[in-house]
Amino acid sequence: MRSIGIAAALLISSLFSSSAALPPATPSSPTGSSAEASQAAPFLGRWDVAIHTPGHDYGSWLEITSDAGQLQGLIVSRWGHAHPVLNLRVEDGVITFSSPKDEEAMPQDMVFHAKLVNGKLSGETTGPNNAPWTWTGERAPSLKRTAMPHWGKPIPLFNGVDTQGWTFLQPADASNWSVKDHVLTTARRGSDLVTTRKFRDFKLHVEFNCATRCNSGVYLRGRYEVQVAETSGTGTPSNRRAAAIYGYLAPSPEVVITPGTWQTYDVTLVGRTVTVASNGKTVIDQQEIPGVTGGALDSNEGEPGPIYLQGSEDAGATSYRNIVITPATE
Repeated sequence: MRSIGIAAALLISSLFSSSAALPPATPSSPTGSSAEASQAAPFLGRWDVAIHTPGHDYGSWLEITSDAGQLQGLIVSRWGHAHPVLNLRVEDGVITFSSPKDEEAMPQDMVFHAKLVNGKLSGETTGPNNAPWTWTGERAPSLKRTAMPHWGKPIPLFNGVDTQGWTFLQPADASNWSVKDHVLTTARRGSDLVTTRKFRDFKLHVEFNCATRCNSGVYLRGRYEVQVAETSGTGTPSNRRAAAIYGYLAPSPEVVITPGTWQTYDVTLVGRTVTVASNGKTVIDQQEIPGVTGGALDSNEGEPGPIYLQGSEDAGATSYRNIVITPATE
């Protein structure tokens, strides 16, 4: 889980149903007249968003819908999970909404404004200490495939000896990772680890071993997190527990991680349709991933992307082995 921390997640978990794939959007005031509805129409749909800050762009996601004249919105902001926006409105060609302060680790809500420029969102927001930031959005692609892929040959991603074929996102903080006895371990919060190769559609096999309260994750194309965490007894919503597509899709039945034992995930990703098997049992079956999850490398959903392993949060260690990908043939 790439988030502001477990404590903050628990503070807001009561907002959402633990059984729902997505949290319910918060309705705005009714759009009212047909003219107001017409103003809002160009903003409806899913958007791949980038929040531009000094030195870093955050891959984010936004969905705007209308239900009986009421605008509703969900956002994945700089981190965390999809959550409802507040105070959503469209006036004079400008869309305005807020991301709640508890989600942003800020003393006030994070307010977004944007206009449509050549069919794309272009706007401003305010970061910590009132820093002026900009943000942009492009229509999210459908990623629908016209046929099932043909699979190529399996490719080991981890050689069991070192991190050849991988790169550290934060090289100065890479000491959290170590390799011993054909096992790759992240012992604490630190750098994320990303493959140098990129993939489009694939089947991925990964084995992992979680300490108590471990908190890591496997990102598909660097954008969609399959949660790796031991969350028993924490009250964490089901779509943020082990084997979930973080904040979107909950596994069924629930996956219970026993600390200190090896587990397996087998994941098939075709377009934005995902299947997840935990220890050989399918728990997410050909479901659509709505958009990028918190911590995504970028929001360029139409492009191939790497496999990325999240460095642990402030919790127990996570170990990985036998990471094998079978890409679709182009």
